[in-house]
Amino acid sequence: MKRFVASGLLCAAVVLGATACSSDDSTPQEEATEAAAELCTNLNELKADSAKLKALDPSTATKDQLKEAHDAVQEDWSNVKENAAAMKEAERNAVTSAAEDLKKAYEDLPGDTTGQQAVTQLQPQIQTLDQSVLRASTSLRC
Repeated sequence: MKRFVASGLLCAAVVLGATACSSDDSTPQEEATEAAAELCTNLNELKADSAKLKALDPSTATKDQLKEAHDAVQEDWSNVKENAAAMKEAERNAVTSAAEDLKKAYEDLPGDTTGQQAVTQLQPQIQTLDQSVLRASTSLRC
């Protein structure tokens, strides 16, 4: 069991690397979810503003209308790039936090804990790690 946990933690650390500390206000998992929601909002704004740009009638559009629509698209794209990076960092933080929580919980098990008891006690940490890795893998299209 120790070999499985150690291997999992090592793989997570190698793949995801070191990350910054999270805030005290929310969990890393909540931050990753929030970052993903912000990115989705930005992508929807980009899609809407791109549609407005595309819908401009060449026979009636003014330079000012074109500039305004173009500027909106460029601002949306900037927001997408910024929030995509924030989402990746939030996902790394979530996986790192979950892996560290599992490691600490495992190390804190009493020496006389049976395998069955250990698996039962570690289920919350295992579940959190599994969900964090799944979210990161999905967004990275692994």
